[in-house]
Amino acid sequence: MTLRNLKAVPAEESMNEAGAICVRNVLKRYPGKHAVNALEDVSLTIREREFVSILGPSGCGKSTLLRIVAGLVPHNEGEVLVNNKPVKGPSSEIGVVFQSSNMLPWLTVEKNMMLGAQLRKLPAEQTAAKVRDLIKMLGLSGFEQNHPHQLSGGMRQRASIGQILALDPGILLMDEPFGALDALTRDLLNVELLRIWQERMQTVMLITHSIQEAVFLSDRVLVMSGRPGRILHDIKIDLPRPRLPENIKGNPRYGQYIAEISKIMGVY
Repeated sequence: MTLRNLKAVPAEESMNEAGAICVRNVLKRYPGKHAVNALEDVSLTIREREFVSILGPSGCGKSTLLRIVAGLVPHNEGEVLVNNKPVKGPSSEIGVVFQSSNMLPWLTVEKNMMLGAQLRKLPAEQTAAKVRDLIKMLGLSGFEQNHPHQLSGGMRQRASIGQILALDPGILLMDEPFGALDALTRDLLNVELLRIWQERMQTVMLITHSIQEAVFLSDRVLVMSGRPGRILHDIKIDLPRPRLPENIKGNPRYGQYIAEISKIMGVY
């Protein structure tokens, strides 16, 4: 399979499409005596209900880009739109999952998952019912009254995802959510994340260092350059859905995508 067959295209060819997330010609500069451009001329579009992963070398600005889209970090130049509205700060339309769990250690799993909705003063009965459903869906039944330190790393991360899903955001931004986990747990949670996404069909932007994870989960994979980060390739992943390890990881195209993206990134 060649790069042409992979449908790798420059980002500017898709940036004019309407999407849930539109980033246009974004520059992010960190000031100081030796000012650093973390991102330069970054443009991308993520369509509604699309699952897009972003790969790139360490320090290329992947996490900075995610935080800009989330409204947590300002940009210096360019435009960032979420659902056709300029991003000016955090929004209830966006949920963010980080690598480290944000659960409060003195609250139970159930109360942690309800906390965000309570802070937003959402209806209590509706929130409680939603959390009960999420606990079952995330495989946490029986652990509702446990505290975070009583959970495995994988369970804590599932509960953290549940915290965000309880707010029912249309867009989910995930920054290396499984990066600190062992390989087996990570693979299991990839399957779990895909199942959740296939049920709820949210728009997902995932930052990852794992080429295998990106190919398995995504509709498209974006590859960034080293600092200052730019989008170099926009690769459509043409694998059937629903995806399960047994019907995808034995598919020759899965291995070919991984091999070609590895070459793009200079892994070998």
